[in-house]
Amino acid sequence: MEYLYIFLGLMIVLFALGVPIAVSIGLTCLAVLVIQGGWQAIPTELFALQMLRGLNNFPILAIPFFIFAASLMNVGSVTNRIFDFANALVGFIRGGLGHVNVVASMIFAGMSATAVADVAGIGQLEIKAMRERNYPMRFAAGITGAASIISPVIPPSIAMVVYGWLSGTSIAALFVAGLVPGVIIGIALMITCFIVSYWIEMPRSPRPKLMQLVRLFWRALPPLLTPLIIVGGIWTGIFTPTEAGAIACLYAMFLGFVVYRDVTFKDLIDVLARTVRFTSIIMFIIAIATFYGWLLVRLRIPQELAMMLMDLDVSLTVILLFIALFFLVIGCFMSVVEAVLIFTPIFMLTVQALGIDPVFFGILMVITLSVGVITPPFGNVLFVLVEITGLRFEQVVMAVLPFLIPILAVIGLIILVPEVVTFLPGLLR
Repeated sequence: MEYLYIFLGLMIVLFALGVPIAVSIGLTCLAVLVIQGGWQAIPTELFALQMLRGLNNFPILAIPFFIFAASLMNVGSVTNRIFDFANALVGFIRGGLGHVNVVASMIFAGMSATAVADVAGIGQLEIKAMRERNYPMRFAAGITGAASIISPVIPPSIAMVVYGWLSGTSIAALFVAGLVPGVIIGIALMITCFIVSYWIEMPRSPRPKLMQLVRLFWRALPPLLTPLIIVGGIWTGIFTPTEAGAIACLYAMFLGFVVYRDVTFKDLIDVLARTVRFTSIIMFIIAIATFYGWLLVRLRIPQELAMMLMDLDVSLTVILLFIALFFLVIGCFMSVVEAVLIFTPIFMLTVQALGIDPVFFGILMVITLSVGVITPPFGNVLFVLVEITGLRFEQVVMAVLPFLIPILAVIGLIILVPEVVTFLPGLLR
């Protein structure tokens, strides 16, 4: 296990020094090779071939597709239509715009694929509405940040695509498996809003008339169909998750250019440029992480970790709780996709040896790592909320903390009742 300590220890040191994730992984791999056999043992050609092998994979194409579709949806009036419908649907309930925030994020999760995209897109609209209605800005920041966690859980999810590719798990099954936990997280946050409303003044919207609700539903129907098209098409086998990403792109362009006509050619160029930048970063990390995973297997680190965990005289539930706690801590220091790339190769043999359903483990990994986007010191969503709300970083952190309680409760429920995750994917088999 000494190589595992070198792998993790050296990466942590490099992260602390501010070295980029991909460079840290690459330097760690080189250091292990040098320690193992000296500079002459470094397989230069193999390094390059393994990196290319990681990128030469059909499922990875889904990543730029979903990034492009989410960015294009953010440009037009889609977010406004979703927010208005969510407001009419639940804005009159005690807790007001807190419920609207959660429901809108649940709907937009079917398009955004990442937590940061959720906050940067519909999150700005939600906080603006709360500010206009005199909601406490700390509450607005807290519920907006917490609701963003739903985005990587409800499909499509970039993290699930990466996990499925690395582990050989069906991405379709992962997408379907994320539906129920995502909805449960949303319900838990809405219950929290309802309870908090007894201490904080939360203006409510008037109860809409039936025809008004129908009109707003009809106005929001085209974007509401996006997650149904993606999940429904995958579930029925009409197209693969990668093809679903392409369909999402075409549908987003159809809405922006034909139905609503609120997206310009300049907007399209900007979205394409943003997609290329984001995709190139992820692809470079994936290329490096592929060699990292190959080296782990070559040094038999996953096998040794599996044997160590199997020798522990504790129940499987306790092991899962320890793993969940480990991912919660890791999520505080790196992004979800980066952590999935690093730790999936380490844990997969352990998962198989312990008889854990890989679909269940993937959902548990994504949810627990996603908590890190709203926890210091490197929570990306926290920094976006600081910019949107004008609050100080420590104020945003304190605002989010109460909403971690329902999220952690849902994680505990998933560990104790795995069927919450595995029920729907079981229908696909």
